[in-house]
Amino acid sequence: MSMTPREIVAELDKYIIGQDEAKKAVAIALRSRYRRSKLPEELKDDITPKNIILKGPTGVGKTEIARRLAKIVKSPFVKVEATKFTEVGYVGRDCESMIRDLVEVSVRMVKEEKQKEVKSKAEESVNKKLFDIIYPIKKNPDYTSTIDEERERVKNCMLSGEYDEEEIEVEVPNQAPKGIELVAGGGELDLGSIFGDMMIGKKKKKLPLGIAKKILVDEECNKLIDNESVNLEAIKRAEQDGIIFIDEIDKIAVKGNSGSNGHDVSREGVQRDILPFVEGCSVTTKYGIVKTDYMLFIGAGAFHVADIQNLIPELQGRFPIKVELNNLTQDDFFKILKDTKNSLIMQYKALLEVDNIILDFTDDALTEIAMLAEKENENGENLGARRLHALIEKLLEDISFNASGDFEKTQVTINKQYVEKVFDNKLKSYDLNKYIL
Repeated sequence: MSMTPREIVAELDKYIIGQDEAKKAVAIALRSRYRRSKLPEELKDDITPKNIILKGPTGVGKTEIARRLAKIVKSPFVKVEATKFTEVGYVGRDCESMIRDLVEVSVRMVKEEKQKEVKSKAEESVNKKLFDIIYPIKKNPDYTSTIDEERERVKNCMLSGEYDEEEIEVEVPNQAPKGIELVAGGGELDLGSIFGDMMIGKKKKKLPLGIAKKILVDEECNKLIDNESVNLEAIKRAEQDGIIFIDEIDKIAVKGNSGSNGHDVSREGVQRDILPFVEGCSVTTKYGIVKTDYMLFIGAGAFHVADIQNLIPELQGRFPIKVELNNLTQDDFFKILKDTKNSLIMQYKALLEVDNIILDFTDDALTEIAMLAEKENENGENLGARRLHALIEKLLEDISFNASGDFEKTQVTINKQYVEKVFDNKLKSYDLNKYIL
């Protein structure tokens, strides 16, 4: 990853409006990783990531910044909610699970990359097998030309997808049994990987050619890649480039000195359980031992009740960068609707175009929706940008319901008057609020 902080922020700007300070902080953290990778080994080992806490209400872009950041630099990324470890009667994996989940994501990423590298070779091999099956079925006995020309005709039809719905009988792998993980003493045993290979086998099955091809290509790709090298690369990538986003970290903070409260003890206990992974430790996974020393941890929370200072000092110290995100304004909502890549407006336009509805939003309509979003957040629960989803859904409810695709393409313009008509009651209530002291 050789992108500069400015380039990273420019990419984030395409999807996220405002929050410049947070974008700058994560961009510097990512660039510091690249700088570290260029240093001598003896110095590199002493430089650890500068973990970040993002403070701000829901819907202002905390998760989106981290998720988009991971996509931009192609880093393994997982999001966990700290509160799941405090649930009464919670039965499941402990805090180590976030490390194991990150490694699973990393393995999947590396495997997909390796599969793309060998896919053309795999397709070539599978096409030969499928041609030998389809040719006897589709050859034309009355064809007057040579056998070679007839074979070429059938082959071209197959490759173009003309026979994708044709049912053929092929040997496909049995569904592998789901693995059961047993964790004890810091170790992990995957029963699926032990017994799965013995039980998987193959069976003959009738499938449409298109589906059969996909299954066989996936199987052939797996044969062509070296799983051991995939696992080694995945562990390295998780260790050096992994990003773990710990959401609702404020919910495990303990306000005041009420240590006698059971819930407070539980929350502080979760902080102490998370601490070793943030500090740096080794975790045993089914792919090998993984070190967490150089993983980037991003904590996030609203911190309405507790504050960052209510986290235990040891954990606070491992998150040296603290950034407060701003509430979204009417102007922000307008830009989110109009300027972001793959915006909500663009998504609804694309969805309704499937049913021959060509949507067009005027700027005054977007301004009105942005104003409504700001007012709704002020007068009710502050949902940030998520408020826009509810408003747009309500705004387009009748259009979506009546669109069936049975008619020719129809242009529908959403203007300020239309927005006012749909949200008439809400707008009236805002007007009344002006006179309530």
